[in-house]
Amino acid sequence: MPKLLQINITANWGSHGRIAEEIGRLAQKNGWESYMAYGRWANPSQLPLIKIGHMVDEYLHGVQSRLLDNHGLASKNVTKKLLDEIDAIKPDLIHLHNIHGYYLNYPLLFEYLAKNDIPVVWTLHDCWPMTGHCAYFTYVQCEKWKTGCQQCNHKSTYPISLLRQRSASNYVLKEKHFTSCKRMTLVPVSQWLADIIGKTFLSKYPIKMIHNGVDLNVFRRPNHPINVFEKYKGNYVILGVNSKWDSRKGLSDFIQLRKLLDSRYTIVLVGLSKPQIRKLPKDIIGIERTNSVSELAEYYAAATVFVNPTYEDNFPTANIEAMACGTPVITYDTGGSPEAIVEGMTGFVVPYGSVESLARKIKDTAKTEAYESMRSSCRQRAEQCFDKNSRYQEYMDLYRSMIE
Repeated sequence: MPKLLQINITANWGSHGRIAEEIGRLAQKNGWESYMAYGRWANPSQLPLIKIGHMVDEYLHGVQSRLLDNHGLASKNVTKKLLDEIDAIKPDLIHLHNIHGYYLNYPLLFEYLAKNDIPVVWTLHDCWPMTGHCAYFTYVQCEKWKTGCQQCNHKSTYPISLLRQRSASNYVLKEKHFTSCKRMTLVPVSQWLADIIGKTFLSKYPIKMIHNGVDLNVFRRPNHPINVFEKYKGNYVILGVNSKWDSRKGLSDFIQLRKLLDSRYTIVLVGLSKPQIRKLPKDIIGIERTNSVSELAEYYAAATVFVNPTYEDNFPTANIEAMACGTPVITYDTGGSPEAIVEGMTGFVVPYGSVESLARKIKDTAKTEAYESMRSSCRQRAEQCFDKNSRYQEYMDLYRSMIE
């Protein structure tokens, strides 16, 4: 029986945590022993979990990162303990997801992977592996990642550095370690990211793009939907969902959008913190983050339109969750966010940062005579392209090809 070990910052928590969980479960069904090592947050899992580190180590890693700009270079002791766990499990293949987030020492991990010649699959959920500092660079329109990240101008972005500037040396160190594996395949979850990888030092490795998938049994439009927005019956409900709202994810755009839509349109934002909810205009409904996927599916299904005004994203799972629930999606033309959408059939892509275009397309979508047809097209698109069983079976095929 082959053994799989996945490593991610979360276990069955958040979008990439759920993706790793579902891949792990599918591996079990395919006859693999499947383990999940995680750094910081976890929901109940069907996989054997390995906790990496502890709160004190995360705090110390965070302090060092903020002062020294050395994200991913602390947590040496807890990483050594993880490597002992890997020695005990003896996995046939290791699948990496997000290895940043104040919990892991990446030089130690990659020295181990290179030394032991373990096949590696690395799903890239953002751009951090290719830069000297940031996880994304489109919002600030930076292209220094093409030339070595000399003198980063955006230390204030995640992972924040308050004092030291070492983006160039971080870039060199990442190139050294991330190109040290003999057998590694990179899996970007969007074509946008695949194109970026092809321009970086990681282009030496095979690249296989696999879009994210969703559970179509959970994310669906029920025959007799529960109207969770019953209070606003008669209005068009404009829904936004995010795990962490900020200006980069379009929170301020929703506030501008509110001024462009009349009282027939109700804006509901899910995933806000209590302080954010208190600061909202009175005519925007704020809801805290939910870890219940069934509750989230009810929000999607009850909405008229799902709006994702993200300024940078790889391949937002929220877009395909909404479509699976039969809800049209409107998003900015940025990153991999447009890739799930068939223009005019399942939603619309509008110019980057144009709140006026968002408002116009929201009105067009809500009032069109073809609205019910759009709902059906959304579901069909999700079934054809984003069924988790089909998408994650691609990982099983990749695993087999690498260990055989």
